[in-house]
Amino acid sequence: MANPYIVVLYYSHHGSVANMAQQIARGIEQVTGIEARIRTVPAVSANCEAVADEIPLDGPLYCSMDDLQHCAGLIMGSPTRFGNMAAAMKYFIDGSSSLWLSGAMIDKPAAVFTSTSSLHGGQESTLLTMMLPLLHHGMIAVGIPYSEGALMNTTSGGTPYGASHMAGKNSDRPLDVDESSLCQALGKRVANLALRLTK
Repeated sequence: MANPYIVVLYYSHHGSVANMAQQIARGIEQVTGIEARIRTVPAVSANCEAVADEIPLDGPLYCSMDDLQHCAGLIMGSPTRFGNMAAAMKYFIDGSSSLWLSGAMIDKPAAVFTSTSSLHGGQESTLLTMMLPLLHHGMIAVGIPYSEGALMNTTSGGTPYGASHMAGKNSDRPLDVDESSLCQALGKRVANLALRLTK
């Protein structure tokens, strides 16, 4: 029988959120008996005739409703766009009504992560607003507890609402040790909770 899995779902424009997703997946994989399934969403276009290929040219596969229906938990990430999630992620989540109607996501743990160019660029508002549709799905919101030492030591990203990263003005600053540690801690925490809730 296959192990349960956590979907690490993200949209990334410059690569920072994708790098965070990899670190979160590493945290999940530290827990025996559960796996990480990394998925992304296609970009949206102002051209109403533009369509994305069914399979991306590179990187992870696009997320399907089937991926979410059968997951044991969800960790969702997006860059900040004016203090909110990016349009591509919002568009995808807005299309998840079938899961809401069936109750498929109820009582599964959910967490969020984000990256901004500036230190106070809307990280916390983005994390909080990303959690709203997941709460509507009946999911259990999971943050990062202050027992994680990096949460008190960080001078860049990291919040109790979820993992975060400060990418810098040119969006090219790599994840630092504290940011990576908190990403992994979030993945590990959701994985452990998912295993408890699926027993």
